[in-house]
Amino acid sequence: QVQLVESGGGLVQAGGSLRLSCTASGRTFSSYTMSWFRRAPGKEREFVAVISWSGSGTNTYYADAVKGRFTISRDNAKNTVYLQMNSLKPEDTAVYYCAASDVPLSSLEYEYNYWGQGTQVTVSS
Repeated sequence: QVQLVESGGGLVQAGGSLRLSCTASGRTFSSYTMSWFRRAPGKEREFVAVISWSGSGTNTYYADAVKGRFTISRDNAKNTVYLQMNSLKPEDTAVYYCAASDVPLSSLEYEYNYWGQGTQVTVSS
């Protein structure tokens, strides 16, 4: 079992920045693909960003809506994955979820076995 706990959400003005953190406990963190998803009010949950790690380095992939503004990273020594969000827009308002998968670089929700409880991000205009 893997337990995921997100933190770092809050209220920010448009154009501002936030950094989300997700700390994992349980099995070996470094072996997991880690992602961020989000659910905006009245919408389905959607993929935001993913990071995989192997002995040869890390790989990342982003949704088009956040590419160039958001950066996903991980610190395997701290069992933590981060989402740095810059140039935030009101449409980024959502509950952000951290998730873990055994599938390398997956952006598919059904391939994620473990989920955090979510953290609210609200961007005011």
